[in-house]
Amino acid sequence: MDKTITIYSTPTCHFCQLAKEFLSEKNIPYTNYDVSEDAAKRQEMIQMTGQLGVPVIVVNDSIMVGFDREKLAEKLGVEA
Repeated sequence: MDKTITIYSTPTCHFCQLAKEFLSEKNIPYTNYDVSEDAAKRQEMIQMTGQLGVPVIVVNDSIMVGFDREKLAEKLGVEA
């Protein structure tokens, strides 16, 4: 798989955890940024989405706010 996946998340976000667990189950590598600790990445996320909601999942250049298992699986070309 030649997709770049980035997740902007917080440690207390249940949906962030679900998204990361989904990617781990599928053995899909991703980069995680904890926006509760990293102000620069938080600002980057806000500029991308216009909001503070997490998770923000970026697959290549496609931005997804929130975790939708089926939609993410479709973007990644894997089974939900």
